[in-house]
Amino acid sequence: MTDSVLCEIKGAMARVTLNRPDKLNALNAGMWRALGEIFSELSEDDSLRCVVLRGQGERAFSPGADIKEFETARADIEKARAYGALMHGAMGAIGACRHPTVASIRGLCVGGGLELAAMCDLRICGKMSRFGVPINRIGVVMAYPEIAALIDLVGRARTMEILLEGRIYDADQAAAMGLVNRVVPDDEVEAETAATAQRIVEGAPLVNRWHKKFAARLRDPNPLTPEEQDEGFAAFGTEDFREGYRAFVEKRKPDFQGR
Repeated sequence: MTDSVLCEIKGAMARVTLNRPDKLNALNAGMWRALGEIFSELSEDDSLRCVVLRGQGERAFSPGADIKEFETARADIEKARAYGALMHGAMGAIGACRHPTVASIRGLCVGGGLELAAMCDLRICGKMSRFGVPINRIGVVMAYPEIAALIDLVGRARTMEILLEGRIYDADQAAAMGLVNRVVPDDEVEAETAATAQRIVEGAPLVNRWHKKFAARLRDPNPLTPEEQDEGFAAFGTEDFREGYRAFVEKRKPDFQGR
């Protein structure tokens, strides 16, 4: 593990922080590796109900990969392939996390930083945040898994605009494109993220996990099996369903246990 990626757990919520503020949280190989390991571990923790991903400081979520590493870690095809495996491992771990994930974005969120945020379920940003993937300016190609994440988020036409023009978009443009869910004043990003995470935590955790699973499955064009179709009714056999129903009838807040 590395001090450049921090993980803090409080109750049912985990907060993962890109902790390299002196470099605007630029991502190096160790950080990609740590992100993959951390999110894989968090996904297995049944006590959790939400994971927040953020960047340390006010200037940047992350500007993407540390360009200085290109001379060594990505100097040729073989090294780039190995580095890509770290990137895709981290992205895959975030995307596969069973718990809802929220990206809390302040400042720059470009290149690999945007790719990380795109793997989260929700994205909340500040008014001064900036977004883009200008990698055609340095002769770097976005690989299949990374392009797939962007297409899934904003569609093919918008993805091609982002990649071919290499533009940097402001927060309102990003929201209009579907890159982010919500834009708030910069000094309210942390509070809005916390409120969003709390709303998620207060929901039935098994239901949230099922919704994530179903949404991911629907990316697959193959027809749903009868067993998959039937899983949509499994919630009615849980203690959380009975608790939620009773709480509604009794006009009180439910106390879900994830069972």
